[in-house]
Amino acid sequence: MLTRFDPVVDFERITSELLSPLTRRSAGMPLDAYRHEDNWVVKVDLPGVDPKTIDVTVDRNVLRIEATRDWQPDEGDKVLALERPRGSFSRQLMLGEDLDASAISAEYRDGVLTLVLPVAEQAKPRKVAITTAPSAATTSITTGAPGNVVEVQGTEHPAD
Repeated sequence: MLTRFDPVVDFERITSELLSPLTRRSAGMPLDAYRHEDNWVVKVDLPGVDPKTIDVTVDRNVLRIEATRDWQPDEGDKVLALERPRGSFSRQLMLGEDLDASAISAEYRDGVLTLVLPVAEQAKPRKVAITTAPSAATTSITTGAPGNVVEVQGTEHPAD
């Protein structure tokens, strides 16, 4: 028979559930977010969630993820512990203006929801071409004895 009793752990769990509902809600949906090349990738842990209950929406600059995890013991089951989060969960992520919200994709595999948020074209780093043009500055040199004058005119060009 499986038994487990740790008063310190149980007290901490109960205290965090009562005092911090926001922490408890996000604990049911932990995520990682990182940039990979020209995309932001968000991975959300949703083990045991039926994919049909997952809903991802974008409204203006808010990405909302909702999911439901339900489990009911069968009749006659004697439940010893119920530690896995159950019920409805949601997370909201604020999207920056540098993302292309119309091109977001989502995939659910092995209990992980992966969202790919492409960086908008106008927000991608780009190289600015530099053109060169002849300078308008001219140089005149006058040399020689009076009556025997040689004049040289030139235009400066930047070195390539």
